[in-house]
Amino acid sequence: MAKILVVEDEPAIAESIAYFLRRDGFAATVATTLAAAEREVDRADLIILDLMLPDGSGFDLIGQVRRSAARAAIIVLSSRDSEADRVAALETGADDYVTKPFSPREIVARVRAVLRRAAPPPPAKPAAAAAPLPLAVDEATRRAHVNGQKIDLTRVEFDLLACMLAAPGRVFTRAQLIDRVWGDGFAITDRTIDSHVKGLRKKVVEAGGDADLIETVRGVGYRVTDRPSTSGGSGD
Repeated sequence: MAKILVVEDEPAIAESIAYFLRRDGFAATVATTLAAAEREVDRADLIILDLMLPDGSGFDLIGQVRRSAARAAIIVLSSRDSEADRVAALETGADDYVTKPFSPREIVARVRAVLRRAAPPPPAKPAAAAAPLPLAVDEATRRAHVNGQKIDLTRVEFDLLACMLAAPGRVFTRAQLIDRVWGDGFAITDRTIDSHVKGLRKKVVEAGGDADLIETVRGVGYRVTDRPSTSGGSGD
């Protein structure tokens, strides 16, 4: 059960958010001051943070969390809706920014999305004496290869390939790929995903790889495999 810390000095808002979070299975704690929040951050998986608190600024808490060993994700909740405030919060270390007024259900949805992005991908099942995958990426240098041959990819193509290579053989739905590559706030269609995957597959082939290394699972999504299937998938 993820632990959510709601830092908000207006009791009605704080309790409304906490109620919806608890109803959806989260453990929610409310702090109405910066001092109270500082005592709870180490136990939180995610913080919903108002920037204007009676004893200080929410920006101070963001900086404190990011400088410490705490790993909590942060969603800023504020009546300040200027671009400068959004940019400042995100650059300081916030993961998302929501302006008031808001829907508590939207807050819960954003909590789930931020926690999904922060969670490590599920480990792939180890294969006995498995050969190295033909496709590989180096996220530090953002380079991709197929059978040792470099592939020149766009940012989106690289991120899609890296996402699928995190769990070879696992089928990623289009919605999961949109969430992991673009995140919330982008109006990305299934057709857009299909177009990027088509471009990625074409470049793999041009570099000497097999088109079926990136499989289309009809009606579901895509996966990376080193054993192209003869049923259930397609390189179309």
